[in-house]
Amino acid sequence: MKVQSTSPMVVVANRLPFCLGTNPETGALVRKQCAGGLVTAVAPVVVETGGLWVGWSGLHLEDQNVEIPESDPNDKSPTAGLKSNQVLPVAVSKQQFDDYYNGCCNATFWPLFHSMPDRATFQADKWEAYRQVNAEFARLTVEAVKRLHESDPGTVPLVWLHDYHMMLAANTIREKCDELNLAIKMAFFLHIPFPSWDIVRLFPWDDELLQGILGCDSIGFHVEDYCLNFIDCCQRRLGCRVDRQQMLVEHNSRTVSINPLPISIPYNRFQELAEAAEQVVKNNPHEQMLLGVDRLDYTKGLVHKIKAYETLLKKHPELIEHATFLQVAVPSRTDVKEYQELKEELDQLIGRINGQFSTPNWSPIRYIYGCVSQDQLAAFYRDSSVAVVTPLRDGMNLVAKEFVACQVGEPGVLLLSPFAGAGNSMHEALQVNPYENNEFADAIYRALTMPKDERELRMKQLRKREREHDVNFWLRNFLKTVDCLIDDERQFPPGRLFPMREEDFSQFLGSYVTESTRLALLLDYDGTLAPIAPHPDLAQMPPETKRVLERLSHMPDVNIAIISGRSLENVRSMVGIEGLTYAGNHGFEIVHPDGTMFLHPVPHEFEKQLEILKQRLQEEVCTDGAWVENKGSCITYHFREVSKDKLVTLTERAQELFREVGISIHSSHRAYEARPPVTWNKGRASLYILRTLFGLDWCDRVSTIFAGDDKTDEDAMKALEGMAITFRITKSQNLRTAATHRLPSSDAVLSMLKWIERRLSARLPQVTNGMRSRTASMSSTGNRSPTHTPAPSSPKIISRTNSMNTPLEPNKQVMMINDAVYQQYLAKRHSPPTTSTGSPTQSPSHSPTRSTV
Repeated sequence: MKVQSTSPMVVVANRLPFCLGTNPETGALVRKQCAGGLVTAVAPVVVETGGLWVGWSGLHLEDQNVEIPESDPNDKSPTAGLKSNQVLPVAVSKQQFDDYYNGCCNATFWPLFHSMPDRATFQADKWEAYRQVNAEFARLTVEAVKRLHESDPGTVPLVWLHDYHMMLAANTIREKCDELNLAIKMAFFLHIPFPSWDIVRLFPWDDELLQGILGCDSIGFHVEDYCLNFIDCCQRRLGCRVDRQQMLVEHNSRTVSINPLPISIPYNRFQELAEAAEQVVKNNPHEQMLLGVDRLDYTKGLVHKIKAYETLLKKHPELIEHATFLQVAVPSRTDVKEYQELKEELDQLIGRINGQFSTPNWSPIRYIYGCVSQDQLAAFYRDSSVAVVTPLRDGMNLVAKEFVACQVGEPGVLLLSPFAGAGNSMHEALQVNPYENNEFADAIYRALTMPKDERELRMKQLRKREREHDVNFWLRNFLKTVDCLIDDERQFPPGRLFPMREEDFSQFLGSYVTESTRLALLLDYDGTLAPIAPHPDLAQMPPETKRVLERLSHMPDVNIAIISGRSLENVRSMVGIEGLTYAGNHGFEIVHPDGTMFLHPVPHEFEKQLEILKQRLQEEVCTDGAWVENKGSCITYHFREVSKDKLVTLTERAQELFREVGISIHSSHRAYEARPPVTWNKGRASLYILRTLFGLDWCDRVSTIFAGDDKTDEDAMKALEGMAITFRITKSQNLRTAATHRLPSSDAVLSMLKWIERRLSARLPQVTNGMRSRTASMSSTGNRSPTHTPAPSSPKIISRTNSMNTPLEPNKQVMMINDAVYQQYLAKRHSPPTTSTGSPTQSPSHSPTRSTV
């Protein structure tokens, strides 16, 4: 049955749907047919919908002739109707392609995804090549989408990315199409297994990889186990919200559907080939043939199956001259040493067995190292008594399905490994563990001696299922997942996760925050408690968020600290809640509820440089909506309101000014910050706040939650890693973060605070004369001695006893001063520093002395 799509399809795969060869007479490029279920099923849909195919042509940038030829007039292949203007060939240099394809795809992803990590190599330069080649595929895909929109402005193209070669392209495609206002649907299908979390986490850039795949709207794997592995990785590595029942993952406010889509074969085509093929193998009437068809690869278990056959002949010598093994090994990666060694081992093993068991008129193993035609292969399938399909690990393995389709005569037996994806559905096959040699040999013997009525019954069921679930069935199911199938049946839109609610935080915090928990909340302001606004003064915290924070601040054993890049005075006025700890300038200034203050010393030389930089920024680049915010020990150059046509000029000049003055740039939300050159950040500040509030063993005393939205908050997330649960508020498509979980917006932060309030509201309040004091007494060392209530255990939190029991660095001076002195200090600091060579202005006798770090 013909499969039709409502959207023109853009297929993005490593290779084009045909091979290119050279005409020996003219030297011109010609097309050659490529066999494969994907091409057979998908190419006609691309042709019919006027779609496009993006892939590598087999040629490199160094090659002169890169023009794609038209198909031969006599071509009857599925790609015959695909015109050359429907093909966008990717061309990269030979070295770059080798690093991407051999260095990363085959040396890293192939063994890793087949659960053989000991064979995988992890090299940063090869991963970078993979990034760059994926970016090139993405660029051409966007060109394809633009072309389709130009030809039909109302269309919504379906971009379909294929396999482990294309796992990073989706986000680049989506971001560029969003910029150009081009509507698209995107899907990804992985043709190999997807491993468990324990395997995926070995890859050094696993978060980037997962986010790359999640750039699509629909993701397909062969079987449900692979789907669940992927969902588990998204939850554990990225902190995504997931629904295992509906197989949904929420990432950056988008719901991505995960679908088991077992690929299949063009069943009718193989059946017709088997019926028409002539006999190729000449056997005597009493001889049975076992068949193995595999690519020469370490995942296919060729050595294991040959050794099992050797064990069979030893255990059952009566099968000598009555059971022959025909093994077809298709060459693969012949230039790689590992594959060369595998071929040498296989050659020696087959030679030894043939030498041991051969008779004058018979050899136990017939070995074909090379490619065979589709007609020959169909004849092998048809005339074999047993097909031995026993990979050590395989995504699906279509050989098993092809064998079943070609069983048009005397029924044979399929011997199948449970480690192939096909084993999940082909239940009537004899399943055997290829790692167990004796069991393997016994399974082969059972297959050879199986009664005809059992063989007929098993094969009948296998053929019925594969006939119904052919490659068109797979394609129809895929199109349903993206709501693109033309069908009379009612279409159901893909599932969606509800917006994040309070209840969702039970899975994040349920075992970590209980009614008896002593809790520390460390929160950023902009982008966390308040939405990002065009101007900082407009970033107002929602009234509901403020009310929840106020109620939490009056709860027993709940301490809240606001840690912001704003100045201390500004963040205090914006939040406006008493009884909290406030930290301004990324933690350089901290004030506790009782008025005790901390100021981190700033080098005097930096203060002079900062004043120069501030003046030059104001004179040269504070135009067109750009402005400088003075925070005291820091300044921020804001350019959120600058128009796109002026943005590049202003920011480039601002960067030059930073370099000329000698101050490093710290990028923030459409802003550049100048900070003191000292080893102090939000991470160090967070640890200091926790130490002063709860003591050196704070991580044993309290449950700590941190939430932030930008790069500066990553310092705190790294510092608290293993000792707190951290949240990163982000909508970025591809972001590396040390956070335990991700939240889509400040609204989700409000939901989290409401969940915490509800969770803790069951506890009995602690009162003193009818009121609870928020200004707890502190010892002379700044430590607070709370009632010890151990936090409940959480699988994601590591307790470190006395992990912070270290003295402050000797070159840091911690200043504890009262609020009145602090106001005098601010008045002094806001005046320009003395830059003359004379003696500096003396500070008041009661004012703290600045030290240079």
